[in-house]
Amino acid sequence: MEITIRRATVDDLEALVYFNSALAEETEAKQLSRDRLTRGVRAVFEDPAKGFYLLADTEGTAAGGLLVTVEWSDWRNAYFWWIQSVFVRPEYRGRGVYARLHRHVEELAATAGDVCGIRLYVDRENTRAKSVYERLGMTPGRYDFYETELPGGGTDFA
Repeated sequence: MEITIRRATVDDLEALVYFNSALAEETEAKQLSRDRLTRGVRAVFEDPAKGFYLLADTEGTAAGGLLVTVEWSDWRNAYFWWIQSVFVRPEYRGRGVYARLHRHVEELAATAGDVCGIRLYVDRENTRAKSVYERLGMTPGRYDFYETELPGGGTDFA
């Protein structure tokens, strides 16, 4: 199976909305507002500072994708790239789609010149994803993740 990795464009909006919606349902049993999600995905294309999407194409199908966002590190005077919104269609899982996406992110980061590392977060109970990330050379970080959800901040799931 040939897998081609490419930067997504606004023409891929529907696939990316589907991926994010399916991801939320599968991992957190949440129904996202399609309107809010569509606006959120479109915002990445309208403002490149928000990040960029990569898609894995195979057999004429968008088999998987992810979002890369950036975080400035004053300690390192460089950026961390965060891998987010990872989704691979079930029929393509276990076939190297995510590995190709991940390696592509690593290649882009290595040539960017201002990236000090790649990070992602994963549900602590998602052992399958954790094992994939570890096989790709990632290690658990030393920090725990905390958050505060603000009223009206997009948590009004359908």
